[in-house]
Amino acid sequence: MKDNFNRNITYLRISVTDRCNLRCVYCMPEEGVESINHSDLLSFEEITDFVKCAVSMGINKVRLTGGEPLVRKGIVDLVRMVKEIEGIKDLSMTTNAVLLKQYAKPLKDAGLHRLNISLDSVDRVNYARITRRDSLPEVLEGIDEAIKCGFDKIKLNCVVQKDKNEPEALGVAAYGKEKGLEVRFIRTMSLATGEFWVVDGGIGGDCSICNRIRLSSDGKVLPCLFSDIGFSVKELGACEALVRAVEAKPEKGTLSRSHEFYNVGG
Repeated sequence: MKDNFNRNITYLRISVTDRCNLRCVYCMPEEGVESINHSDLLSFEEITDFVKCAVSMGINKVRLTGGEPLVRKGIVDLVRMVKEIEGIKDLSMTTNAVLLKQYAKPLKDAGLHRLNISLDSVDRVNYARITRRDSLPEVLEGIDEAIKCGFDKIKLNCVVQKDKNEPEALGVAAYGKEKGLEVRFIRTMSLATGEFWVVDGGIGGDCSICNRIRLSSDGKVLPCLFSDIGFSVKELGACEALVRAVEAKPEKGTLSRSHEFYNVGG
């Protein structure tokens, strides 16, 4: 499945909820946001049907995101349902790991291959300042449990202001080295102004090779994170919405004022 710029679209990111148990300063206001009504969220059956369509058209890599995916009730069931779809070579999840201690083994048993864990500091005071929640002990316990469960790979995502030489980033890098975990550094981005950079340690943000398409928790297929374009699964059906999104995928991201990182999964 290729877009109009000959990029092969093989990667689907699915936001399963806009809810989160943290309030990171670069992502969400301290008081939180008005959440999508549960009735407006795609059901697990609707998500699974969409993935089946996507796989039939060439998608082979799926990542579950949020918000925070572990706050969605029954998330392990969704992992199991998606894992059973023939043709998926890589099934992963991005999580803040606050609830990971209790979910790591069920997720692994359900068939999840990999984890990306958001970790912006290993200093408890600074972690609480950044996330507005004193949850670092739970996060570190969750990471240890995930390591013990034997996922194929665990990566740490660290948001930085400018680069990986900042104090908090250096601390996360040292922690990652100690635990044998790969660390990626993501410079703070802005959807509203179109500011984005290539991820240090990854390929995200490089428009020339972007192979991603996104599904929002309320059923919009988004061809680009930095764009307001979206196509409703509920109105068009899964396959038609996907086809239109791929056809509309821009050569390069610009900006978006219709969604936020917390509701499209970053």
